[in-house]
Amino acid sequence: MIVQYHRVRDDASKPTRGHPSDAGLDVYYCPADFSTTACRIEPGEGAVLETGLRFEVPHGYMLEVKNRSSVAAKRSLIVGACVIDSGYAGEVFINLHNIGSETQFVERDTKIAQLVMVPVVSFRAWENTGGELYEYPVTISNRGAGALGSTDAT
Repeated sequence: MIVQYHRVRDDASKPTRGHPSDAGLDVYYCPADFSTTACRIEPGEGAVLETGLRFEVPHGYMLEVKNRSSVAAKRSLIVGACVIDSGYAGEVFINLHNIGSETQFVERDTKIAQLVMVPVVSFRAWENTGGELYEYPVTISNRGAGALGSTDAT
């Protein structure tokens, strides 16, 4: 599948794939203000970082923003707000949260996340006013409201 992208700013880094078999394309921090060299993210806080990129996501798909394992594991920066819908024509922003105990600085042109193309199943929600869910033939499971270890309960 070929997906077009557009650089919103000339200094935006092109998305890259580290290895041919990698699931996602890496995207980089590209602040609109050229004088900005780094974004400071305090512990327990988040920041919305610009990529300088727009993507043409085909109908029936979405781009899911995922953590880069090295950024999450080594720097405690994880991604939030993870869906880029088809039809969205604006710049892609990455919402990073610092779940660690140290202030993190994200430098311009640093890989900050990866984008994975995911098929989307279109559905409509229908209100069941009777209250009973998962009746035959909707499911083959009799799990019911069981949670957290209910399938292995002794």
